[in-house]
Amino acid sequence: MSLSIEPSLRRHFSDLKVLVGQIENVTVRASTPELEALKEDITEQTKNNYNLESIKDNPIFKAYRDFFWKIKVDPTKIRPASEALIRRVVGGKPLPRINSLADAYNLASIKTEIALAAFDADKLRGNLLMRFAFEGEEFLGVGMEKPMKLAGSQVVVSDDKQIVAIYPYRDADASKVTEETKNVLILVCGVPGISEDKLRSAMKVAFDFITMSCGGNARSI
Repeated sequence: MSLSIEPSLRRHFSDLKVLVGQIENVTVRASTPELEALKEDITEQTKNNYNLESIKDNPIFKAYRDFFWKIKVDPTKIRPASEALIRRVVGGKPLPRINSLADAYNLASIKTEIALAAFDADKLRGNLLMRFAFEGEEFLGVGMEKPMKLAGSQVVVSDDKQIVAIYPYRDADASKVTEETKNVLILVCGVPGISEDKLRSAMKVAFDFITMSCGGNARSI
């Protein structure tokens, strides 16, 4: 499975980079002792490394926010994923508990400051395309009670059948990772201003955290 960027989107964001990885034969559980220990370590590190005042000056988060403004998403209302998780930890709130794989890549996102997405690969159809949304197109995200209609300015990722994510902050309910998932597709979500080296480092951390808690065989695509 591959991901391509629509030419019209590429013209707007010539240096937009996204990395794709796959992890096969995972075992997803509610949690694992190793994952809970890692959560404690990452939580402690995060509280030591950030405070709520300094987060806004972080260059990675600034790059995501700049991208959000350009696609008409208000980052003061919809936070970039990694920033939202770090703010949650620094604010003393517990991390969400979803399952061992989702929790592992959330920890990787906190550790690396990079937004990550994961999909049940067996629920995807064909290859992925990153593009601007069509005005009025519907999207049902994880945790949403009913679909939302898109304005046309958002950037989405779709397979041959449907939208699988609003990039880079919300995944679709239909292809989310569950405890029945066996094969996973990972997106390392870059935006202009974030280097490819930073994305590759984030992919390695995500692979390490996920295979530690869920097993499986990881590779970049």
